Amino acid sequence: MSSIIQLLPDHVANQIAAGEVVQRPASVVKELLENAVDAKADDIKLIVKDAGKSLVQVIDNGVGMSPQDAKLCFARHATSKIRNAEDLFSLHTKGFRGEALASIAAIAHVEMKTRQSNEELGTHLIIEGSKFVSQDVAVLPQGTSFAIKNLFFNIPARRNFLKSDTVEFRHILDEFQRVAMAHPQIHFTMYHNGSEMFNLPASNLRQRIVGIFGGRTNEKLVPIAESTEIVSLEGFAGKPEFSKKNKGEQFFFVNDRFIKSGYLHHAVMAAYEGLLKEGCQPSYFIYLKVPPHSIDINIHPTKTEIKFDDEHALYAILRASVKHSLGQFSVSPVLDFERDASLDTPYGYKDRDAILPTIEVDAAFNPFGEVEVKEKKQVSPSGSYHRKNEHASWESLYVGLKHDTETIAEPVEMQFETEEVTASLFDESETAAQENRMYQLHRKYIVNPIKSGMVIVDQQRAHQRVLYEQFLTNMTVRQASSQQLLFPLNMYFSTIEMSLIRELQPSLENTGFVFSEINHDHVVVSGLPVNVAESEASIVMEELLSDLQDGIPETSFSQNDSIAKSMAKSLAVKTGTLLAEREQENLVNGLFACKEPDVSPFGKPTFITLRVEDIDKKFAI
Repeated sequence: MSSIIQLLPDHVANQIAAGEVVQRPASVVKELLENAVDAKADDIKLIVKDAGKSLVQVIDNGVGMSPQDAKLCFARHATSKIRNAEDLFSLHTKGFRGEALASIAAIAHVEMKTRQSNEELGTHLIIEGSKFVSQDVAVLPQGTSFAIKNLFFNIPARRNFLKSDTVEFRHILDEFQRVAMAHPQIHFTMYHNGSEMFNLPASNLRQRIVGIFGGRTNEKLVPIAESTEIVSLEGFAGKPEFSKKNKGEQFFFVNDRFIKSGYLHHAVMAAYEGLLKEGCQPSYFIYLKVPPHSIDINIHPTKTEIKFDDEHALYAILRASVKHSLGQFSVSPVLDFERDASLDTPYGYKDRDAILPTIEVDAAFNPFGEVEVKEKKQVSPSGSYHRKNEHASWESLYVGLKHDTETIAEPVEMQFETEEVTASLFDESETAAQENRMYQLHRKYIVNPIKSGMVIVDQQRAHQRVLYEQFLTNMTVRQASSQQLLFPLNMYFSTIEMSLIRELQPSLENTGFVFSEINHDHVVVSGLPVNVAESEASIVMEELLSDLQDGIPETSFSQNDSIAKSMAKSLAVKTGTLLAEREQENLVNGLFACKEPDVSPFGKPTFITLRVEDIDKKFAI
């Protein structure tokens, strides 16, 4: 009987390994950038076309490779980062996955150019689907250039599973930002489809963060610094008033390597306790330095998760450091036991004696004795003066009182008008209006009586449905009304958010937004939709970008649908808002005038009907 188990060919094994190592173009970007950093380069360029599907090229001025190393680096389990198993627990480099370049070469067209500083000529290597096409000598600058073209050209199924260019480019930007923030001493440049996206010269941490996320980021940052035997901390935390709904600007770096850690994130959130609005997330950029032997970074294929030896101590140190920084820079409230300078004695009264009040007492005064009232000058209404002598005593208060009471006590005949008695206090129309009156329950539901029972409407979901259909109609017909602003608004966003705004500009203008300027880091808004107040404009834009950060639909209808849903969610009346009776009536009428009043834009029911028979059954028990 023949054997049914056999070894796979190398090119098939490499393609299988590529499924774990290379998930999307961003995986290639991460591998090549980390290799360039490990090559001790101080100038790195990233060139991307069609969100990495057509080209991902990384050019560095590092140490370069010899002709032998240039060919050997594409072999499986070949690496210059480690020599034995013990090196895995004392790593000072980035990438050390021996199958990374081999997997990339198995599913793409690879062109590599490299030259060492002590060599006159370099090596030009071309590989297509794990097959070496050519290796020639060439005149090249010092360093290495990797050009990865036509990713997944020989695996069409994997290429079809890639997302839209917007989504894939967003993942590439994430990887580029993480490497650039971890190494501010390196000059990074990024180009996409021929346009320069980033040009980040060598700088410090604060300048690198501001260069990536925009100039307005500087005023949001609070520095963090702490050094202990376990860990050394530095970085920045965002002020609570600049918190957002999404987690886009939250970064942990351990030994210059980006990581994700829910445990450390919880420590930071504990430091912000009581300072954030419900549902908001703070920004933070925290860099940790720990001994390499105290962590294990080989527990995840992408090396974004780390296991620490003493997580509890790290949690306590991180929480205390962030809380101390927020209090030190007067971001969080603190108890101040110092004296108040406003209570000090003014300088002009410092050497003066206090003036004691004097009291005069008339020992002969008798409140029950007869008192002779002195003559007083009185002014008549005409303006002339006259004198009057008056003697008063307490008995004079009751003079004539008996006569007045007798006069009041005399019987007086009283007559009343006859009034026609009606059968009901209210008219029939008023009674009907009382029966159909709406009520707001717990500032969440609107109860409306009907003939068969009652309708209970969820006010937030109902308003979402009304606004959603209004925005969708405006964008479809392209006749949205806009309110012009007397003073235009300047809104600042990061580079990624600005790219989304440029792509969404036509759809946003159809809703009523008017953009007079769109610059590299901010937009000038001169008009808003009628439903959007000036104070809500920035909130609506931030939530819209947050909802679309995972990708913008390619079709125009899907874009309009996503924008209408996001804006309806942001502008809808929230649970807990008190509505007047007229507002309740308008909301209910607007809901049942919609095309689909039964469900909200997110597929949840907007109202329920409770019949009288259902209520009777509850009492029949």
